[in-house]
Amino acid sequence: MDKTYESPEAAVADIEDGASLAVGGFGLCGNPMQLISALHAKGVHGLSVVSNNCGVDDWGLGILLADKRIAKMTSSYVGENKEFARQFLSGELEVELTPQGTLAEKLRAGGCGIAAFFTLAGVGTQVADGGLPQKYNSDGSVAKASAPKETRELNGTTYVLEESITTDFGLVHALRGDTHGNLVFDRSARNFNPLAAMAGRITIAQVEELVQPGELDPDSIHLPGVYVQRVVAVGKEIEKRIEKRTVQPSKEA
Repeated sequence: MDKTYESPEAAVADIEDGASLAVGGFGLCGNPMQLISALHAKGVHGLSVVSNNCGVDDWGLGILLADKRIAKMTSSYVGENKEFARQFLSGELEVELTPQGTLAEKLRAGGCGIAAFFTLAGVGTQVADGGLPQKYNSDGSVAKASAPKETRELNGTTYVLEESITTDFGLVHALRGDTHGNLVFDRSARNFNPLAAMAGRITIAQVEELVQPGELDPDSIHLPGVYVQRVVAVGKEIEKRIEKRTVQPSKEA
């Protein structure tokens, strides 16, 4: 049951070109940065990544994007990354934009073995009707657009059918974890990390603090170890960036 690996490099060693990844994080909060950096150093290409966003130009998934390691992104928010916009509009990157709540449920449902579900989000828009650009040609014309999705009326309300998501690997960051893979997340880092962990067929968790089984309060565990196959301790002194820093003017100003 000991799922620990000695380093992030060892934990991602079998992730190859073309793999699909579900990556945790909300903005820059809870990014599994040590795993991302190890994957970047490994030099893999052609990745299909599912994550709420794609980091910023020099942090988070942005470091993979900058070196054109990502072929397709499935995200709900991409507004903080100029290189993301450039690659998408120039035809270098395929993008599947998904409503945030729908993306969360697609990951959760995939981890629970639910193949698809009906939702209100997107009904009456290109999300349901199709035609949402996913990839451009270099001249700005649309090379690939989303296909129409099934809709159904239930109890007088129209819903759209969304397929769930599973990926080859999940990469997540947790505050604490034990050697069995049980994880505890810190505040906003809990938003997408548990969902990404559920969707990955092989999930790798970097944890700030690694403890032995029984040291975590069972009532405090946010994700059971059944969803986690690998755990690597990265320590508490890792760099954590703030996406947008707002400070109060000094009283002297």
